[in-house]
Amino acid sequence: MELESVRIEKPEDLNFILGQSHFIKTVEDLHETLVQAAPGLKFGLAFCESSGPRLVRRSGNDPELVDLAVRNAQAIAAGHCFIVFLRDGFPINVLNAVKMVSEVCRIFCATANPTEVIVTATEQGRAILGVVDGGSPLGVETDQDEADRKELLRRFGYKL
Repeated sequence: MELESVRIEKPEDLNFILGQSHFIKTVEDLHETLVQAAPGLKFGLAFCESSGPRLVRRSGNDPELVDLAVRNAQAIAAGHCFIVFLRDGFPINVLNAVKMVSEVCRIFCATANPTEVIVTATEQGRAILGVVDGGSPLGVETDQDEADRKELLRRFGYKL
C-alpha cells in the first residue's frame, strides 16, 4: 500500500466540501440540493465514479468552479469521492443539506483552509484516509481572542 498527500488546488478564500458517496446519482442530487439550499450560490462539483466507465462526473452553475472541481477530483482519484467548490456562500449554509443527500456517506472536511488529502493506493484503486485541514494550534485562546471571535461571528451575521 502506498500513501500520498494531495494538496487541494484553489484560491485562498474559496470554500469547498470534500466527501464520499456511493452512487452515480450523487452528481444530480448534490446539484439540486445546492441550488435549493442557497439560492444565488455559485458552485462546481465533481464526483469520481468507481465502477462502470469510472469517469469524473461533473456539474455546477459556475464553469470556473466546475473545472476546478474536476482538476482536484482527478488529482485525488479516489473512488466515490466528491468535491464541491463554493462561491457567494459558505459550507455552513449548505452542509446539513449536503449531509442529508441519500447517497452521501461521509464528509471529510468543509473549509477554506489550505488542505491536504491523505490518499492510499492499492492494486484495486485509491481511497481517502483523511485530511489535513489548515495548521496545528499555536496556543490557547485569550480573553481578547474570545472577544475577537464573538465579534467576527456577529459581523458575519451568525450571532446576534
